[in-house]
Amino acid sequence: MDMRERITAALKKAMKERQADRLSTLRLINAAIKDRDIAARGDGEEGGVSDADVLAILGKMAKQRQESARAYEEGGRLDLAERERAEIEVIEEFLPRQLSDKEVRAAIDAAITNIGATSIRDMGKVMGALKEKYTGRMDFGAVGPMVKDRLST
Repeated sequence: MDMRERITAALKKAMKERQADRLSTLRLINAAIKDRDIAARGDGEEGGVSDADVLAILGKMAKQRQESARAYEEGGRLDLAERERAEIEVIEEFLPRQLSDKEVRAAIDAAITNIGATSIRDMGKVMGALKEKYTGRMDFGAVGPMVKDRLST
């Protein structure tokens, strides 16, 4: 079952079970995927959004909500922060398990070895390989500096 089918099945189940909060989050996910579909058609891409694209969309949505929850907490709006966290839980159901720090370091080392990267100029190749293999399973905002440090030494 591909990602779209899983999301659609969850959407239907939430409708039947009258889970309003879950349903609204699933509808937001569906809307984001459809927006990406429309953008892809405008760019002349055939076949629509792939599972990797859906994972990237979900990862971005989760990260946005984490930032929003943090901002709400700092502003003293705990009710809104809690709502953001509930949306994160729904989104993360469709994301693969996140790699631990140890697994991320091992993946970086493996990518550097496979590519034969020796300097910071090879960082783009390493990041590309990691994104191809681990999309949705690691935070590339945090991985970038780790790769940079590893290639600088």
